[in-house]
Amino acid sequence: MLMEHDANAHELLNEATEWLQYARNVTQMLAELVHESDSVDCARLSMTLEAIGAMTHRGIRCAAEARGRMHVGETVR
Repeated sequence: MLMEHDANAHELLNEATEWLQYARNVTQMLAELVHESDSVDCARLSMTLEAIGAMTHRGIRCAAEARGRMHVGETVR
């Protein structure tokens, strides 16, 4: 995980992509497990959904930070 103040826009976009791919893969895996399961452990499902939310949030934060840095770079030129 990058520290935002040390990363350039390209690195932040790469990290955003990674986090969003993690969230997507966990979502797909969770959907398959729920679909194939006879019963659902609501506590575990809730924790997994919270993790997906956290990964998605991190990806969005990285993308927003990258966009801000690209915008600042354009205004400096």
